[in-house]
Amino acid sequence: MPRQARLDAPGTLHHVIVRGIEKRRIVDDVADRKNFVSRLGQLAESTQTRIYAWALLSNHAHILLRSSEIGLSAFMRRLLTGYAIYYNRRHRRWGHLFQNRYKSIICEEDAYFTELVRYIHLNPLRAGLVKSLVQLDDYRWCGHGAVIGRIKYKWQNRDYVLKWFGKTQGEAKKAYRSYVIKGIKQGHRPELVGGGLIRSLGGWSAVKAMRRTGDRELSDDRILGSGEFVERIIREAESKIQYQLPDLKQHHKIKELITRICQDANISPEELKAGSRRTQISRVRTEIAIKLVKTHGVTLAEAARQLGVSTSAISKIIKRAGN
Repeated sequence: MPRQARLDAPGTLHHVIVRGIEKRRIVDDVADRKNFVSRLGQLAESTQTRIYAWALLSNHAHILLRSSEIGLSAFMRRLLTGYAIYYNRRHRRWGHLFQNRYKSIICEEDAYFTELVRYIHLNPLRAGLVKSLVQLDDYRWCGHGAVIGRIKYKWQNRDYVLKWFGKTQGEAKKAYRSYVIKGIKQGHRPELVGGGLIRSLGGWSAVKAMRRTGDRELSDDRILGSGEFVERIIREAESKIQYQLPDLKQHHKIKELITRICQDANISPEELKAGSRRTQISRVRTEIAIKLVKTHGVTLAEAARQLGVSTSAISKIIKRAGN
């Protein structure tokens, strides 16, 4: 079955789920956790992507974020590619670290924002990484402690979260923590991360009730929200695809980078794209490929097109750079 396109626009609220390939670990120790969280924070600040809730577990991670002008895909590509290169180099391993396609769910904010914050922040408790809410308060690899003020992550938008719970910070923190406590008994919430109609209606009970009455509701497994919300998001996405112009600014940046590095190496961009395997040209091609993918968030396919090689060639360059 073909993959569905990502739905995104600046300002869209996303619940992102990242998993290790074949359910393997993505962090092994404190150093790995520090690196992942540091990258997340630095990237959030540099791209003005707002992070509201997050949890880093052994083999997966959850992030509730609002995308910025660079878009969700570029943000996640830079985060995951950079971290994977670090992890592979540090642990002397080859190959993919993450599942090829992370999961992103557009969320209807008014209906689901607080529920998602709670659900994401309770992940370490459900997974047994902490034994109680008291321990979760001081758990560094989750955004809960930052919301209640026990841990400081300046890049996490805790003020926005607290505004949902009260007018003053003290009142809001107390109400938030009480809300989190009530969610502990709920356990896993498949309707928040499942697919299609179940997600759109908020659970099986709603789906069964709708079926009994013969009603119909539009659904999409990329969206968490009502049928009306789903319809609006899809309509906006289709309109964007129909009228979207190429990202000329990004295109010019790529051209400028290639031209500058080629000039420094005293070769022409034409030589670079001709596919020559001459040592100097291969070295320059490798340098440019790494900068395009790792620093600028360019896709492997686009980097390959710009450098006149195959996507698999770019993939091999990036893998070698991580080891």
